[in-house]
Amino acid sequence: MYNNKRATIKQVAKAAGVSTQTVSRVINNRPDVAPETRERVRTVIDEMGYQPSALARSLIQQRSYTLGVVTAGLKYIGPSRTLNGITSQAETMGYTLLLKELSHFDTEDIEPIVSNLLSRHVDGIVWAVPEVGENHQWVEHALTDIPVPIVFLTMEKRPKLSIVKIDNYFGAKVATEHLLQQGYRHIGHISGPMDWWESRQRKAGWSAALQEAGLTVADSQCAEGNWSSSSGESAFIKLRSQFPEMDAIFVANDQMALSVLQQACRQGISVPAQLGVVGFDGLAESPYYWPSLTTVVQDQHLLGCTTVEEIVRVIEQRRGKEIPTEPQTIIFQPELAVRNSSIRSK
Repeated sequence: MYNNKRATIKQVAKAAGVSTQTVSRVINNRPDVAPETRERVRTVIDEMGYQPSALARSLIQQRSYTLGVVTAGLKYIGPSRTLNGITSQAETMGYTLLLKELSHFDTEDIEPIVSNLLSRHVDGIVWAVPEVGENHQWVEHALTDIPVPIVFLTMEKRPKLSIVKIDNYFGAKVATEHLLQQGYRHIGHISGPMDWWESRQRKAGWSAALQEAGLTVADSQCAEGNWSSSSGESAFIKLRSQFPEMDAIFVANDQMALSVLQQACRQGISVPAQLGVVGFDGLAESPYYWPSLTTVVQDQHLLGCTTVEEIVRVIEQRRGKEIPTEPQTIIFQPELAVRNSSIRSK
């Protein structure tokens, strides 16, 4: 029994009848260990409850196995779901996270934030702050001063930047095309706040689908919300007054779509017979709205996981002294989940 003290690598080596270097090779899954030796060492590790020291590993390999993550807007569902993906994948890949949440999106004093992360010897930085207004304008001239890899999320494509994002334009266009295929012709839109890049992309996709169908697009067909359900309610009331012929609506997120369904019920509007409704996000609750909500499903957990995979790939590439590949933009296409709120009887 080995209960009182934490086992050391020397004790494991002695019990297994091998050198400490061999134990280290087994721990790091090195190929240059005989199968029977590897099995014997692993058995001893399990019996002794040996836990490799993360600090020792960091000192030996001269890396921290830590990722800095800068985020903002965790009160919103999208950023919080993305962070969940980042957290789970980092743990899977053996990295810890150093999290910094900005108090507001338009923080301009970026240098102290990055300097603080670098002082803690992070191996890379995930910039998980949604693009709002001009809050990402600093990146193009600042990257030359950041010595570790950095990957950005949910922002417009820029040269020489590694970006992972959802194709919001595509998702909105598919949603609007679905409504057109159901026979709706007067399709309104409730957008998110228009200083958000995602909001502008979703509105552009809605507009493009209507124009390609030969339909006009006017300002009276749009109203702006702020992602909250309460803002969706007021936007829907405004939209009904300025666009009374509206027979369908594409809503930029599921939370605002919930209030649209509620207001339609209060006003005696039958969904989907008199009003087709499509949301965006794919919240787990959306199948349980009444009627069940057709929505564009974006996998933000996968977005976060992929971001960690990408930054670890770049870290390993640099450490391996490989020729760096050009920064890439990884784009995920969302999928439309069709439910009762938009299926018009023919």
